[in-house]
Amino acid sequence: MLYNGMEFDTYLKNYPDVNGFFGKYGGAYIPDDLKVAMEEITEAYFTICKSSKFINELRRIRKEFQGRPTPISYLERLSGKLGNVQLYVKREDLNHTGAHKLNHCMGEALLAKYMGKKKVIAETGAGQHGVALATAAAYFGLECDIYMGSVDIKKQAPNVARMKILGANVVEVTHGLATLKEAVDGAFEAYSKEYKDSIYCIGSVVGPHPFPMMVRDFQSVVGIEAREQFMEMTGELPDAIVACVGGGSNAMGFFSGFLNDPVDIYGVEPLGRGTALGDHAASLTYGTEGVMHGFNSIMLKDENGDPAPVYSVASGLDYPSSGPEHAFLHDLGRVKYDVINDDDTIDAFFTLSKLEGIIPAIESSHAVAYGMKLAQKMGKGSILINLSGRGDKDMDYIIEKYGIR
Repeated sequence: MLYNGMEFDTYLKNYPDVNGFFGKYGGAYIPDDLKVAMEEITEAYFTICKSSKFINELRRIRKEFQGRPTPISYLERLSGKLGNVQLYVKREDLNHTGAHKLNHCMGEALLAKYMGKKKVIAETGAGQHGVALATAAAYFGLECDIYMGSVDIKKQAPNVARMKILGANVVEVTHGLATLKEAVDGAFEAYSKEYKDSIYCIGSVVGPHPFPMMVRDFQSVVGIEAREQFMEMTGELPDAIVACVGGGSNAMGFFSGFLNDPVDIYGVEPLGRGTALGDHAASLTYGTEGVMHGFNSIMLKDENGDPAPVYSVASGLDYPSSGPEHAFLHDLGRVKYDVINDDDTIDAFFTLSKLEGIIPAIESSHAVAYGMKLAQKMGKGSILINLSGRGDKDMDYIIEKYGIR
């Protein structure tokens, strides 16, 4: 499919380019010593991950350990409440550990094993990536250090406990806002001292090349499955697909399966409390071009041009930038990026739970809320939403802040 001069039938093979760029976004803005480490990972990825042995082992793991493929569920009661649009969800909440994150964590840990590394290092916000990597490390017998902001440690206590039970070392990050951005800072600093014996397993399609490409490729299983399943269920493609976007891993994996199809694609950013800087984390909507954490993308900046303080009710979305491929697709216009605030998100959390018996993660509730609004606007057709995770991790926080509705 040709869209604004871009031929999407060959897009995934051509982007990123050899230097890790999606147009002007991406790259690897890192110290020289880390460039050597990134080049080692890139070479290993292209060598190992294209081998039949690696692919067959990853497929076996996905089937026997992760429980893939995850199903698509038709939301009959919610669809009926909203009118004539039929709503469906891709159930990444049923992936082992409760979210999509294990898709790339098992791939990254398997790569670490093939490279002879002894430790995996990562950051986490909501704790889903941390739990997934701790799970992968336990599976492969690797050491695991997870960096997490003190604010998120308090907010996501169940996931902190899960990481520790799985054998991970949870490192508390207390500087700055003590949330996801600071956790990434801490993990990068640690990795820069240990890169010879460890691998940094970034939690999204962000960071220096090759991470945005690797995470997208490992997450593309979501989009590949979803497209095939929806066609089997309905005999046609959905009219629109929706996913939440923080760094953007669940969305990029999901979107990749539909980029070459006549399907409207929506990425939903967190508007939080409102449009004022510091009250949201909607970088693609309100940000400008800039470099942070080793990659060029669209980011939210303060008056000095540094990453701005951000906020979201969802710990997994409060990041001041988005993956470079999202910035590229934003500029191309292939994906429409929009926002949903906290109130609509929490309403959707309770609505999906009560009408369909599915308790979504707060992150995923952003996509559900947007899908509900889009259904009312469309009037007819079908919408497929990526339910990126389940809400078990959010129970204490939801009950404490919002009660039971």
